[in-house]
Amino acid sequence: MSSEDLENYETDMELALYREYRDVVGLFSYVVETERRFYLANHVDLQVRSAGGEVFFELTLGDAWVWDVYRSARFVKSVRVVTFKDVNVEELAKPDLELPG
Repeated sequence: MSSEDLENYETDMELALYREYRDVVGLFSYVVETERRFYLANHVDLQVRSAGGEVFFELTLGDAWVWDVYRSARFVKSVRVVTFKDVNVEELAKPDLELPG
């Protein structure tokens, strides 16, 4: 496999992941970004903890989707993340009325 083939494969995988994201984003209430991953979730519990003078974040997500091109199963029931970096949680806007297609 040439480097060009590998690059094309990775590009195709990223495009497929983006398309999956676009198809499922409407099923979720929150977007969560950590230092290592990007998630969609319907339940988010963020706790700020400290131990030994260090502050860290404990994040528990329920009914989630993980942005990871290498995961075969991106839908997960529960995720627990512990990080020392900032966590960004945004609530997604939901349309009040959806018209039938």
